[in-house]
Amino acid sequence: MENQFKQDDRLGIPVPVLDKDWDEFSLETQQDILFHWETIRGSIPDRIAELEEQINLKQAQLYDESSFERSCELNSEIAELASVINDLWLWYRTNQDMSEMENPQRLQ
Repeated sequence: MENQFKQDDRLGIPVPVLDKDWDEFSLETQQDILFHWETIRGSIPDRIAELEEQINLKQAQLYDESSFERSCELNSEIAELASVINDLWLWYRTNQDMSEMENPQRLQ
């Protein structure tokens, strides 16, 4: 099962990486993949909450920052964290039926 998911360091969660078409998996394997995905999917709101805490800390730092250069760095870091949150919400909203996922990556 682990070979059907790959840790995405940017997102902080494993994401599906299917090495063949969904229909080529046995029904049992499909069910195992879906069960594993639902477990991962259930952790996404907690991951988002962690990132929101980081954003709040950086916003507090930004509020007190007098260096323009550091302010730009903090803004960039906040934007990246917000981008990660957006991507996590997209994965969270992904239909639990892997056959309907828009962009499951394939192993090379």
